[in-house]
Amino acid sequence: MKRAALSMLLVLCLAVIVGAQNLAINAAGATFPYPIYSKWFDVYHSQHSNIQINYQSIGSGGGIRQLTAGTVDFGASDMPMNDDQIKEFQSKNGCGILHFPTVIGAVVPTYNVPKVAGDLKFTQKAISGIYLGTITRWNDPEITKANPGISLPGDDIVVVHRSDGSGTTFIWTDFLSKASSDWKTKAGSGTSINWPVGLGGKGNEGVSGLIKQTPGSIGYVELIYALQTNIPFGLVQNLDGKFVKASLEGVTAAAAGAAKSMPDDFRVSITNAPGATAYPISSFTWLLIPEKFKDTNKRDAIKGFLKWMLSDGQQYNEALSYAKLPKPVADKELKAISKIQ
Repeated sequence: MKRAALSMLLVLCLAVIVGAQNLAINAAGATFPYPIYSKWFDVYHSQHSNIQINYQSIGSGGGIRQLTAGTVDFGASDMPMNDDQIKEFQSKNGCGILHFPTVIGAVVPTYNVPKVAGDLKFTQKAISGIYLGTITRWNDPEITKANPGISLPGDDIVVVHRSDGSGTTFIWTDFLSKASSDWKTKAGSGTSINWPVGLGGKGNEGVSGLIKQTPGSIGYVELIYALQTNIPFGLVQNLDGKFVKASLEGVTAAAAGAAKSMPDDFRVSITNAPGATAYPISSFTWLLIPEKFKDTNKRDAIKGFLKWMLSDGQQYNEALSYAKLPKPVADKELKAISKIQ
């Protein structure tokens, strides 16, 4: 009996020890980087079986709200938190927030124009006009002049945008605000805006689904979603006047300038960057990490993941159509991990 009791006690002690070593870390936010985050968290768990990172792909706005409310351990956003959001986080949580760029990606104009073969080209004036509602038909001169040899129909353009708070929307509207003074004054940029025209879809998945189902539609999604759903996406005129199709090379070119002058807080915009090969609707995306953790085990696990993400994790980016971080940026981030306490 004593031996059986001791054996049972040993089993219970071991169970407690193993349970104490297992960590569940909760995070939420951007849909833009969800494919690479999902890959990273799976691979990291396979290498560190005691650490499970659970990520909700709910949009950047939702990620910032949940992080500020303290319902997740860290957040994710395609838009850096602004000063007011950072102040709100500090007042509720008693510490600052750190931004860690993770990958560089592209947002693309996707469309469903029946009987039109080949890639369409979009001037900056055309995209802003479509989303302002001043360009309403596919055969508008601003579109046809950029696409000689392509017979465009006189059908109405059905505009599709995100209905949820979205970092993808921020990237899109940040670009439009730089491309068009009318857009900047009438609509502006943000994760959620008052859209002049259009239908709303939830998430990159919802937008791509609406476009696929709606003849004559145009919308914007993260590059990987356009590739995964096999819907066409167009070339976009960049700041140098060149038409560029989204690619790893174009995204990397857009980030080249920022890599040389990255601010210490890593909050930077690279939409409409200069350069003949730069893709103009490119952006970093960020993990939002509190400066202080009450749970030191979670703190150390998150710091370990960040170090892995900035080194070994980058090898998974390109297969999912994200560009690797420039080495100077990654090196600077590795030093910034020491700020997490």
